[in-house]
Amino acid sequence: MLGVNRDKILLWLPSPVGDAVLCTPALRSICRRFEGEDIYFLASGTVRRLLSPNNLGNEWVESNGGCLIPLIRRLRRCGFLRAVLFKNSFGSALTTFLAGVPERIGYARDGRTVLLTQRIRPPKGADGRFKPVSMIDYYLRIAAELGCETTERYTELSVDRQDKLSLSAKLGGVLSGRSPLVVLVPGGAFGPSKWWPADRFAATADRLIEKYDATVVLCVAPDKTEARIAERICGLAKRKVHSLADTPLTMGELKAFLAESDLVITNDTGPRHIAIALGKKVITLFGPNNPKWTRTGYEQEVQIKGQAECVPCDKPRCRRNRHLCMESIGVDTVCAAAGEILDNLRK
Repeated sequence: MLGVNRDKILLWLPSPVGDAVLCTPALRSICRRFEGEDIYFLASGTVRRLLSPNNLGNEWVESNGGCLIPLIRRLRRCGFLRAVLFKNSFGSALTTFLAGVPERIGYARDGRTVLLTQRIRPPKGADGRFKPVSMIDYYLRIAAELGCETTERYTELSVDRQDKLSLSAKLGGVLSGRSPLVVLVPGGAFGPSKWWPADRFAATADRLIEKYDATVVLCVAPDKTEARIAERICGLAKRKVHSLADTPLTMGELKAFLAESDLVITNDTGPRHIAIALGKKVITLFGPNNPKWTRTGYEQEVQIKGQAECVPCDKPRCRRNRHLCMESIGVDTVCAAAGEILDNLRK
């Protein structure tokens, strides 16, 4: 039960799924440091479902965009002493300022410096651009400024028992076999520049089914763009490939599904971070994105990096006639890495 006379602290979480997962070491650190205080998480409904359940003992304030006035009023009524802004936006700083939160800590960027009472200078290179550092360390820097211990860098997520049961009801036939479960993640919300070609995912699926009798499932978001990607891969594959486009999952069910996997082969996108936080074996395909931004040090991840003179560009869309960086990653390379992992499962 929340205390009456304890200080209230608001942690405003980042919105992207991957960033929210990479923020979990900092959240854990802050909750330990301020154990006994009333800690609230402010996040979108998607992030709330991603991070629930957890053992941090927090309360939630849900933000789904739109008009800020109701949120400002709610924060004012809560009477927060401090707002910790993991979200790098002007709006988060303005909202907490207008809500009358006395202490507001965050990175001094995006035109919001004057709205913060405790400002952290973001790491920049000699050219003035943001320096690529792991978002885990980026968020832990905020925790360090609050006097928290920041040596633990591992990410973590939990799976709810009810989500396991509902997943079984939806995909019991797919999950009931003895074959290794290989999950392919061919999309990504960032943009098409991160997508490995559909024909190569299809070829990879065929090889793993043929050699390992693998059950291969395409993990795609419930939107038309990713459904088309899944449809193309299924059409190109010569063997049976299952698609979550046919059976959409909730966020909780997605976590439960990835927790059942033996191997996840993925573009650098949200499910990659979910799988890592759940302790799964992961192969990540990097193209235009700089791996330094999302470095975790996770020992069960194999990183395969595309090669091109324009890498890394960090652009959501490739501006060249050919998508050279992702095309440079061959099916043989991916299947060799996957084979080593699946061979070890047989031992």
